[in-house]
Amino acid sequence: MLRKQNHWRRCGAGIVSAVLLAFALALRAQTNGLAEIKAQAEAGEAQAQFTLGQMFARGEGVPQDCAAAEKWYRAAAEQGLALAQFYLGGLYDNGPEELRDAAAALKWYRKAADKGIAPAQCALGVMYENGGGGATNAAAAAVWFHKAAEKNFAEAQYRLGLIYEKPGGAAADGAEAVKWFKLAAEQGHVDAQFKLGTLYYDGRGVTQDYIVAIRWFRKAAEQGAGGAYFNLGLMCSLAQGMAADNAEAYKWLTLAMWKGNPRAAENRDALSQDMKPEEIAAGRARAVAWAKEKNPPR
Repeated sequence: MLRKQNHWRRCGAGIVSAVLLAFALALRAQTNGLAEIKAQAEAGEAQAQFTLGQMFARGEGVPQDCAAAEKWYRAAAEQGLALAQFYLGGLYDNGPEELRDAAAALKWYRKAADKGIAPAQCALGVMYENGGGGATNAAAAAVWFHKAAEKNFAEAQYRLGLIYEKPGGAAADGAEAVKWFKLAAEQGHVDAQFKLGTLYYDGRGVTQDYIVAIRWFRKAAEQGAGGAYFNLGLMCSLAQGMAADNAEAYKWLTLAMWKGNPRAAENRDALSQDMKPEEIAAGRARAVAWAKEKNPPR
């Protein structure tokens, strides 16, 4: 999945960068001058140290400097500030190459996770799932995903859904997969929306329902998910849950093709064999209009 990369990501925001800021305390740079914050940080005030770390990590009010961010995050983390521990773990996990240290990331994520920080619990689960900092531990990953998911953290809910959805997996449970995907999808998690649409389309864990599948595919499409474009194109061409409409199917397949879906062009070409020139023109125009209106981020 492609996401816009920025300086903050390079300083360790990782897989949940868009959500993590909601867990951070407001930066005090708006009310306190840099000199005052730095003086407080140097005097040992943990919150000021964390604030200064975020400023350096994000390049706000100071030049971006991930090494300086690491210094101040660590100072606050060693005093037990949970958010600093989490962000320090993120820096070691997803920061610049010279700062990456999987074992250190695991250590600091764990400290923050033990204090109930949901993104840290999720990040810890990912490390256990992928074997970061040590051997893969699927059971531990599931435990930490559960902890974060129960706090309504969408990324953890999605990843928990993947565990339950895996065919033949030790924890395979279609109904549980649907439950967790739906909780994440309702929060706008695009991959969960797509997965939920797929489960309703296939009838896995739920009664097959093309109309509900379309609803979730469309929500994912609104966020630019190429797979959702492709599925909507096929469903439209096959009249699954909607009236057959070649121009509309052509639109969705064109959008999927623009996203690089390898099967979209082939299916669109096959569809166009039975279309009139004016239908093709209408489908192309609809695709252009959608792209201009939605300007999807993916």
